[in-house]
Amino acid sequence: MITPLLASELTKRVVVTLDGEAVAQVKDTVFDFGAGRITGFTLSGRGLLAGPLKVSLPLSGVHAIGPSAVMIPGTAVLTERKAVLSAHQAEHGQVLGAPVLTDQGTETGTVLDIVIEAGASGRVIGFEIALKETTDEGKRRAFIPRGEALAVSGRAMVIPAQAHHFIADDLPSFGAQVEAFRRYTAPPTHLTPTTDEEAPS
Repeated sequence: MITPLLASELTKRVVVTLDGEAVAQVKDTVFDFGAGRITGFTLSGRGLLAGPLKVSLPLSGVHAIGPSAVMIPGTAVLTERKAVLSAHQAEHGQVLGAPVLTDQGTETGTVLDIVIEAGASGRVIGFEIALKETTDEGKRRAFIPRGEALAVSGRAMVIPAQAHHFIADDLPSFGAQVEAFRRYTAPPTHLTPTTDEEAPS
């Protein structure tokens, strides 16, 4: 079962080794939206006066991303800060506020946050968006899955039109909607039945 997490909630999340040692906290989450996943984290020290660290945490060094902490096997997985930032910029801020368009050209809303899958995959599974439609309380917030073939057109996020049918109103129920969307968009499996004559002896 998919457990969704908001990327914004990873900021300041403690980084803990499997031995229970708290070694840092997350400063920024670095994304590769073309690949649809996190590439790593920049880090800061712990406490009010702690600043950015010279080391960063690549996704390959993550044991698990959980509700309370980012788990790592040990400090040996930490690497130079530029190793995480060299291939991709910290794109979190550039995506927030971007319009969400379907691949049929319909504007769905604007990005409020990025939703990732808990665990070690670092997969981006969707977005929290402010829908274009409004209610008496203002703009409706909802969660929408990302397609596997996510495209970035200018400053807009482009998603499959079918994703609009799998919107969730809250984060706990979003995991089930993502799973349903994946089943819906999965390529069909074609099984060719064999007769007695065709069956291998």
